[in-house]
Amino acid sequence: MTLERLVAEIQSKGAAELEAAQHSHAQQTAQLAAERDRRVKELREATARQAQEESNRERQRRLAGAKMQARKLEYEARERALGSSLHGARQLLGEYTHSSDYPEVLRRMYGFAVDRLGKDLRVTGRVEDASLLKSIAGRGFDPAPVPILGGLVAESADRDRRLTLSFDELLRLHESRLRELLAS
Repeated sequence: MTLERLVAEIQSKGAAELEAAQHSHAQQTAQLAAERDRRVKELREATARQAQEESNRERQRRLAGAKMQARKLEYEARERALGSSLHGARQLLGEYTHSSDYPEVLRRMYGFAVDRLGKDLRVTGRVEDASLLKSIAGRGFDPAPVPILGGLVAESADRDRRLTLSFDELLRLHESRLRELLAS
């Protein structure tokens, strides 16, 4: 074998190995680029999906907050309306104390108190009702006024039991039922 042939064979073998190495390098570079592009695409999709989920959660949180605020405002408006209605009921009861039916109501309240506490009891009420209560209760009338809207307060003679039949107390005791009636 001649030296030229040997050099040519070595050169052709080296060129073939170089070409194979370049081809392998190009394939590896293409695979790495494809893998990089796939991972970048996955990261972008995951980031977009996460951003969408966070956006949806934030939107739902704001929507829930807005609904709660609307319910709160509705509740406050209903409470104001009920408060106004209860105030109106108090005014009507205050006006009722000036009606001609009011003395009969006081007599019936006194009769109820006598049934519950016995004949010997002390009765007190508003300053405006003093003369009427004195005529109803007689010597059991206590002239010390109480700050009530109307009605009377009765105590047993030994002061162990007390029966409050004031309009204020009756409103307080039946406020939940009155609220139900006013709300419907």
